[in-house]
Amino acid sequence: MSVNKDLRNAVIVLVLAGLVVLIPGGGRGANTAIQAVSLAFLASFGWFASVMYRQHRTDLYALGDRRRALLYGAIAVATLTLTATSRLWSSTAGEFAWLALLVAAAYAVFAVVWAARRY
Repeated sequence: MSVNKDLRNAVIVLVLAGLVVLIPGGGRGANTAIQAVSLAFLASFGWFASVMYRQHRTDLYALGDRRRALLYGAIAVATLTLTATSRLWSSTAGEFAWLALLVAAAYAVFAVVWAARRY
């Protein structure tokens, strides 16, 4: 007798959720596992960024100092803005600042790419 794969997977998830609820300290263990997965996810972003940098290093240096600084600054602003999303969204002015910062960063990246492709 074969069990439907979707039903089997749902039962596995329910059993794991039950274990987290019933075992003492299960919630703390689940939080630790979530943090470990989150760190692995962020580490994979860092690894991807380093690989992309190594592959396109000459293209980045060909941009020149000003455009390269603008590109790196835009990436830094976008990263910091996304990191502070929960704090910025706590007020209306923060929401507008969040949107303005991300639009400005996206425009800066677009301007650098557009200027680099013109030549």
